[in-house]
Amino acid sequence: MKKLSILLIVLTLNTTVKAQNKQNVSATDASWLKNVPESDVIKWRHHIHQNPELSFKEINTSNYVADLLKSFGNIEIVRPTKTSVIGILKGSKPGKTVAFRADMDALPVQEETGLPFSSKIKNVSHACGHDAHTAMLLGTAKTLSKMKSQINGTVYFLFQHAEEGAPGGALEIIESGALKDVQAFFGMHVLPNYPVGHIGILPVGAASTTSDGFNLTINGKGSHGSMPQLGVDPIVVGSEIVNSLQTIISRNVTPGEMAVVTVGKFQSGNAPNVIPDKAELAASIRTISDPTRQLVEDRIRAIVENVTKAHGATYDLEYIKSYPAIQNDEELNAKAKTSAIKALGKDFVFDAPRMTASEDFSYYKKIAPTSFLVLGVGNGVANHNPKFNLDEKALSNGVKAQVQTILDYLGN
Repeated sequence: MKKLSILLIVLTLNTTVKAQNKQNVSATDASWLKNVPESDVIKWRHHIHQNPELSFKEINTSNYVADLLKSFGNIEIVRPTKTSVIGILKGSKPGKTVAFRADMDALPVQEETGLPFSSKIKNVSHACGHDAHTAMLLGTAKTLSKMKSQINGTVYFLFQHAEEGAPGGALEIIESGALKDVQAFFGMHVLPNYPVGHIGILPVGAASTTSDGFNLTINGKGSHGSMPQLGVDPIVVGSEIVNSLQTIISRNVTPGEMAVVTVGKFQSGNAPNVIPDKAELAASIRTISDPTRQLVEDRIRAIVENVTKAHGATYDLEYIKSYPAIQNDEELNAKAKTSAIKALGKDFVFDAPRMTASEDFSYYKKIAPTSFLVLGVGNGVANHNPKFNLDEKALSNGVKAQVQTILDYLGN
């Protein structure tokens, strides 16, 4: 009897292990993996990298993307704006509608990577990785275009223009009405100094920061340096404003809540013995919540108003509100994490900290819930650096995670 019990236990364990092994194989060896066009993704990335175009000027890039989408088959092409493209894949059965977004624009930065496929355009380069985003989503589109019969619902491959240039391309596409049927938005950004090919799940709630700023001109009264009593020194006024701005984070913002006020420009005068007429300042401001965003603006305005008044100066303030913070949806985040693990294995998925950069992907929340992910591309300099580059081995994992996320969201 004991031998029979032991035999049954062994058989049960073997059956369980086989079932688990079968489940693991199906998670990492899905039938569609053979359709991932890894070499094409690299080729597409090189072409886009060599031919960068600035925000709102992505004419050749968008045409290149549209032509490739047409060549895949089963994909309808929509051009919601002059330089954006949406590829629409309708599955064989009705279901939900999901969008995955990639941005296409480059930066006004002279490339210094020395790559054999470096930018051909002077002072313009893909120093943020949007060439990789576009190439990966093309790979996702090509993979899924061969799976029409297995898809329940509709997929929007959203190739967006002008992420880098405020007010951003997302708002234009939203206002076109082309995305009104979308029920969920996913996006992915390459980031250095995370392991190659690893998918980072950004936090629920604020996954990035807002991007605001100001341009300030302080109008003083010029005078000779030896007779300061006859002038109003805008350098002194500006210095006091800069120092006072530092108290906003340390004394007004709730401790523990992320916020940054950085004055990155202070220009005034050109001679050591002359008090100038004016000083020019500019700042970058990052917050994660609407109340704090308003608090910081109110404090900046009050500090500028009162410090200049105290010194007898006047000012001109241009306060610039740009992209809001991305708000990651809890349910979509959970789905994306499960899908990434299914596609790549749990060792390739991690919980990423909030991005301190901003993104106009945040605007898509006006239509439907959003989830934004990051893809590790190895050690290197930060995005926007002239020497920014990435390990292309990461890109195939990006495509796999995108495909699996789309399939799982649609319930295939």
